[in-house]
Amino acid sequence: MEEINLAKVSALVESAVKEDVGTGDITSDSVIPENLRATAALLAKEDGTIAGLALVGLVYNTIDPEVLFEPAIPDGAQVKKGKALGRLEGSARSILTGERTALNFLQRLSGIATLTRRFVEEVAGTGAAILDTRKTTPAWRYLEKYAVRVGGGLNHRMGLYDQVLLKGNHAKAVAASRELDTAHAAAQAVRDARNTALAGTFVGVEAATIGELRAVLRESPDLVLVDNMSVDEVRECVAVIRQIAPEQRPLLEVSGGISLGNVRSFAETGVDRISVGALTHSAPALDIALELE
Repeated sequence: MEEINLAKVSALVESAVKEDVGTGDITSDSVIPENLRATAALLAKEDGTIAGLALVGLVYNTIDPEVLFEPAIPDGAQVKKGKALGRLEGSARSILTGERTALNFLQRLSGIATLTRRFVEEVAGTGAAILDTRKTTPAWRYLEKYAVRVGGGLNHRMGLYDQVLLKGNHAKAVAASRELDTAHAAAQAVRDARNTALAGTFVGVEAATIGELRAVLRESPDLVLVDNMSVDEVRECVAVIRQIAPEQRPLLEVSGGISLGNVRSFAETGVDRISVGALTHSAPALDIALELE
């Protein structure tokens, strides 16, 4: 499993620590002797997939570099309730001061990894990949997309800068500026992107109807995205692509209205990718506790 690039998130962690600690932990400082040392364990309180353990160490290094954190498992491990995830040793005050910030990172990312794993398991054997979206917590995108990968999913574009993805509003703007109908505007947008973006740039386009799909296929996009369609409509899109573009077939991605209850039905239509915004905007935190020993 890849490791988190801590240099990318050090400022975020420092900000989170400052947000919680402020001028000091007046509770711990008022009741715990300054020289008291302690050990503590991180324990899973429910089954799940763990992501973000390196952030625990970074949080404590920010608060007190003398607190040692030793993970017991790697990111990506699937754990059962009661499993020890790691152990802390050092100042009792410092351990308690960092507790909530460390858990906030670990619970959030583990929740995303856990939900992603459930979606990935639902589509196993179909050939469809599970992807995230840009519906991420501001400033947390790198971490949340990391957690998706830990859970077995793939990342969509990281931001607006690394892929072209022409959505419905882009087509509307092109339609207004060129006096075109929506279907022809979507196709024109693909042509414009090919002519103006850097050579080799990945170009995706949304198709809202079968008519739009047929129009954009003539421009050979790398990806066609269909949003909020029924399973039967998506199946028809797969058939159209196989008919019109069998030799240079674009990836077909479906999104909108995807849940654990219906994701396999969409995957079995023959789509290549299923993007799920809920992976990052609605994943419940995994219950994890820090307990002094």
